[in-house]
Amino acid sequence: GSDVEFNDLFQEMSFIAMVGIQDPLREGVYESVKLCQKAGVVVRMVTGDNKLTAQAIAKECGILQPNSIVMEGPDFRNLSKREQEKIIPQLHVLARSSPEDKRILVKRLKDKGETVAVTGDGTNDAPALKMADVGFSMGIAGTEVAKEASAIILMDDNFASIVKALKWGRAVNDAVKRFLQFQLTVNITAVVLTFVTAVSSESEKSVLTAVQLLWVNLIMDTLAALALATDP
Repeated sequence: GSDVEFNDLFQEMSFIAMVGIQDPLREGVYESVKLCQKAGVVVRMVTGDNKLTAQAIAKECGILQPNSIVMEGPDFRNLSKREQEKIIPQLHVLARSSPEDKRILVKRLKDKGETVAVTGDGTNDAPALKMADVGFSMGIAGTEVAKEASAIILMDDNFASIVKALKWGRAVNDAVKRFLQFQLTVNITAVVLTFVTAVSSESEKSVLTAVQLLWVNLIMDTLAALALATDP
């Protein structure tokens, strides 16, 4: 019943093998990160893992850049607001981070006028998901707290789905801008033409009648709808 000392057993042993365990990246993550960067999106990794592990994964994902700053959460938290804002443009990896570190990072980015999207699956991601402009949670591995705090739930837990959401979101935004630009141009022109001709006319009649204005609107709206519908 006496305790056995480890040093008593660790005698005359031979080294046989070393086993390493790695959680590989999902297929398509590297390509998705590159597409985001090409589209002008800065991808950052904020994790609870240690600094070396986070740096290795970020390098494999393509997040780590030559001028990237890798920092641990406690060090980032202890910086002043001005110092945090100064390093944030190059801060691409934040390791050993707490929920408060994630929230502070999102707040600093929003204070700089950036549009921030956060993805996470754990309860500790909820504050950052809630504060971000768009929060993405995982539908399979995500906790209920993270899902409630997020704006969009990824049903396949795949980072590539965020790229698709970004692509479709920008397409809709561009289509709305073009449609409004077209409508404002046509309607302002019609209103100005109708008003000026009515005021300058001795009979106070517009050069375009009500029926003609309706026809112009009908034709213009139809052509605009067809153009936007077939826009790639």
